Amino acid sequence: MIAPSLPMGVGFHAAGALLSANCYAPQKYINRWSWEIFWMTQAAWCWLLWPIIGALATIPHLPQVLAEAPHDRMLLCFALGIAYGVGGTAFNISIRYIGFSLTYAIAVGLSSVLGTLVPPLVRGELAAIVSRAGSQWVLSGVLAGAIGIALCGAAGHFKERDLDANRGTHGEFSMMKGLALSLLAGLLSAVYGFSLEVAAPVADIAERHGAGIWRGNVVYLFANSGAFVSALLYSLYVARKNGSLGELRRLPGGSGLGWNYLLALFTGTLWYGQFFFYNLGHVRLGSQYAFSSWAIHMIMLVLFSNVLAVLFKEWRGCRGRTHATAAMGLMVLCAAILLLTYGNYIGERS
Repeated sequence: MIAPSLPMGVGFHAAGALLSANCYAPQKYINRWSWEIFWMTQAAWCWLLWPIIGALATIPHLPQVLAEAPHDRMLLCFALGIAYGVGGTAFNISIRYIGFSLTYAIAVGLSSVLGTLVPPLVRGELAAIVSRAGSQWVLSGVLAGAIGIALCGAAGHFKERDLDANRGTHGEFSMMKGLALSLLAGLLSAVYGFSLEVAAPVADIAERHGAGIWRGNVVYLFANSGAFVSALLYSLYVARKNGSLGELRRLPGGSGLGWNYLLALFTGTLWYGQFFFYNLGHVRLGSQYAFSSWAIHMIMLVLFSNVLAVLFKEWRGCRGRTHATAAMGLMVLCAAILLLTYGNYIGERS
């Protein structure tokens, strides 16, 4: 039996969110690679290779665990992973049309609420959760997180408009395309938490075989490989359309291919890191409010991404309204984390 520990649970979620907040940074330094080639290469690491390596390294008697696991749960987890992969790809494309901040606000905000509340609602447990001690604090934290994410998204949108005005550029902005893609991303990304829930019996078997706190790593074999399939199929479709598959072997100009593969590995590792620490945080929260893991993770992800933007002076040159909205969003996100943590604390004590 894994002993709950609220500080460790929140701490592991913070570590995963910090890695995830940085996972898109290496993409800025890709050298003459088409988007689809980079996307399929980093996806191979974060959604296929690292989950296999992680499961082999942390799950004792893995072949026996898989032999005993219910096949219907593994298949459903894989199918939900495919949907999550579609959401992840839509998220990345949406950034092109409405920018990083608005995409985060819409997609992550929607994913945070749906991914937290839908799984217990589907299981018929939401009414029982609401009646528990501390539930009002947890649900208030989920709501505050959605508001904080929306404020940060608005601030980010203001920032992009301010900076574009200073540069005299407007980019490839399309609100209709970006809105549709970010809504799709938020809806489908929310099913990732549900995919981990439906495969809980598989993780239980892994724990019985001695996996302990690493039990969730066996689930990533199905959820993440499903995401890889959808990302790979879309990337291959775009690569065939653009005639860019040859970039896997040779770059236009002849040099820099090794550097690109290294950046793809780094991106995939950062992205997988969030899953790795998400599992550790989830199992340490205990059974009372483990469903709030997704909200804690998503809220911290947006909080850290905006704090990093401030530290790296990405807000320099913006107007006072932009700074004020960003500061308000960060304060609300901090309040949301405190509400969620306090609600979990009351639940743990009860």
